[in-house]
Amino acid sequence: MVTTKSSGIGCVFAAACGVALLSLHAEVATLPAQDQPAKAKSAVKPTTPELLKTFFLEFVEITPGRGKYPASFLMGTERGPWSEQPAHRVTFSTSFHIAKYEVPQNLYEAVMGSNPSRWKGPRNSAENFTWQDAQDFCQRITRLLREDKLITETESIRMPTEAEWEYCCRAGTTTPYSFGESATAPADVGVKASILDKFGWSTSNAAGNDPPVGALQPNQWGLYDMHGYLWEFVSDPWHENYAGAPTDGSAISRPDAASRRTVRGGSWMERYECHRSAYRQPVVESAKGEGIGLRCIKTTCDVR
Repeated sequence: MVTTKSSGIGCVFAAACGVALLSLHAEVATLPAQDQPAKAKSAVKPTTPELLKTFFLEFVEITPGRGKYPASFLMGTERGPWSEQPAHRVTFSTSFHIAKYEVPQNLYEAVMGSNPSRWKGPRNSAENFTWQDAQDFCQRITRLLREDKLITETESIRMPTEAEWEYCCRAGTTTPYSFGESATAPADVGVKASILDKFGWSTSNAAGNDPPVGALQPNQWGLYDMHGYLWEFVSDPWHENYAGAPTDGSAISRPDAASRRTVRGGSWMERYECHRSAYRQPVVESAKGEGIGLRCIKTTCDVR
């Protein structure tokens, strides 16, 4: 991520984080370069079986209703943007697994046969692919994991539902961010978000970096880059608000526009306001760019 970059999706800041873009033409000004974090290096390029095993081992079990994490949570915001209302309680009846990291480029290339990402790095998050490409990736890696006996025939890999994504991002918290009420410290000005800087890549700290996944701090569940780095596709079609949304954690079945999909989490090209746990944004189904990626869910049966 060096020099001026063209956005894969933008969060146009005006009032409450602005109006969502449905195309891929916003420009983001270059910020002063920072020292690049150390990249994950290996003397020998991992084989596809090795990459699959690493992917399998990096899943984190999410256990709603067990331990300190409740089975239900309040999704959305009570007094926030209309797209996040009405706030509604979602209750999960089963556990599931979510990837600790966004899909890295070496794994994406091993599964799909090519690496479309603009900002290359084997352990950098894969980007610049469409929602359908993400769907194809999930189907292909499911088959490969089954062939290698890493998952059973009744297990599958898929995109998270929007409810699963927000539950995992919040990690038991009710604050705007999983790390607290604010992304900024009192002395921060402009795009600076020094509290968020510890947990996610945004316009505050991303310029000059080509980071591997997991370079910053995780949330309480041990999940990295939930606030920033890349927007993440979810399985739900875009819906303008949560009226009539499911309360069991499943994907909504009522699209407001069949050609639009939902992304969550914000990216390195957005200000901190777009990185809240509840923030959501639409993209056209054909959208792709260096600001959109993927995090996977592993389930026993693909019922959502």
